[in-house]
Amino acid sequence: MTTSPTIQNARPIISVLLVAAMLLIHGCSEDDPLLTPEVVPTPTEFSFPHDGGTETLTIRTNIPLEISSPNDAWCTVTPMEAKSSEEQQYSISTTPNENEEVRQTKITLLGHQYARDLVVQQAGQPSGQNAEAAMAFARHLGMGWNLGNQLDAWSNGVANETIWGNAATTQEAFDKIAATGIRSVRIPITWLGHIGPAPDYILATAWLNRVAEVVDYAETAGLNAIINIHHDGADSKHWLNIKEAATNAEVNQQIKDQLGAVWTQIAEKFRDKDHFLIFEAMNEIHDGGWGWGANLTDNGKQYTVLNEWNQVFVDAVRATGGLNSDRYLGIPGYVTSPNLTIHHMKLPSDAVNNRLLVSVHYYDPHEYAIEDKYSEWGHTAAADKKAESGDEAHVREIFSQLKNKYIDRGIPVYIGEMGSVHRSTKRAEDFRKYYLEYICKAARTYGMAPFYWDNGSPDTGKECFGIINHTTGNFINNGQEIVELMVRAVTNDDPTYTLEAVYESAP
Repeated sequence: MTTSPTIQNARPIISVLLVAAMLLIHGCSEDDPLLTPEVVPTPTEFSFPHDGGTETLTIRTNIPLEISSPNDAWCTVTPMEAKSSEEQQYSISTTPNENEEVRQTKITLLGHQYARDLVVQQAGQPSGQNAEAAMAFARHLGMGWNLGNQLDAWSNGVANETIWGNAATTQEAFDKIAATGIRSVRIPITWLGHIGPAPDYILATAWLNRVAEVVDYAETAGLNAIINIHHDGADSKHWLNIKEAATNAEVNQQIKDQLGAVWTQIAEKFRDKDHFLIFEAMNEIHDGGWGWGANLTDNGKQYTVLNEWNQVFVDAVRATGGLNSDRYLGIPGYVTSPNLTIHHMKLPSDAVNNRLLVSVHYYDPHEYAIEDKYSEWGHTAAADKKAESGDEAHVREIFSQLKNKYIDRGIPVYIGEMGSVHRSTKRAEDFRKYYLEYICKAARTYGMAPFYWDNGSPDTGKECFGIINHTTGNFINNGQEIVELMVRAVTNDDPTYTLEAVYESAP
């Protein structure tokens, strides 16, 4: 899971986003050398369908300002009559996009010692692939749950199932999890300390067998299961080091060799398992900056490397044959950010059609969902008790953008991690329950499957996501209520139970 700021995502389909920070904080003008430029474009986010449209950009400014027109003919910027000397307005128009790919251009705001780029994006035409099939697969996955801080736990460079406080998981736990209405389990796995040296990178038999035993728990319980490579890429501190790979071709090749060898062995171990089992390439790969690092300034090198790694993963799995020939494979984007995934992740080439899934995570706003910095969320929350962004509209914007980019083109999407930590007061728990119900209902509405992150912690506050005991399968705290409301949000098709109805039920 993520313990640092998630990427704030733009509104769907066409968005105007800040991509270059103000170049001058304390600038000067020809009229007043002490004047600090104050330029505020409002709004900074726009949403249009692929068939084009027009929106108004309003800019409040205390300095003379010009705006450049894009070089692309499909986007035009037309000045409107100014309301005052401190406010400028422009009409931004786009023509229909006849292609399937999202396209983008930029406009630039220019003033004395001031420059700011705004990116304009427009969705492509739907490809005609079966969106219903992608949504049906999400319904098949249903409500998901993460066996977090278990097989992904590690210490001193060695993965160890019980090192982070959870006792070993059991068949009993999986049976009880299935009985709650949860239909899928994501089993994060760290392989640190269980990989032999180059060139073979042989996996430790005991560790691989334990992974297989837990997968068997899921199969016996009738659950779908997702397994992955988890903390081996955490913060670029271990062998999946995207920071070094992006600047050193030799390092990148060594990592790809190791990644291919590891996935070949995992795939061979499970080549005869039925399609209840899904492989997920990696988890939250980034350079330590959680999406705010060198990936923003390296001209796309890290994104390119991750796309290469995902291709290695697909090729390695398919080459093992058996049921791996058409097994569903989860493909993550950079740090599993929806925004960075949409704009920079390139789906790998695959020998079989319609077997790739897109994996993203959702913890927005992180100050609320993970850190417990705020106790309330949503449109009814007190202003001083909630984060400045990330309310219901933000959820709809992100999920709509994912639907437009992938689901409408027949590519299933699952939210591999989401959740909100347990609170210590009834009012805070009421908002937590509303948040979880809204996220899960929105996922169902937009055609995605959500997986709750459960690290087993029974406490309250930061990082305390526990709802089910990983060994006994018994509920932790008010876990039963939490599970029931999430399962209801994902499975209840009563026509009166809509996302709007959930919205209206806010505390």
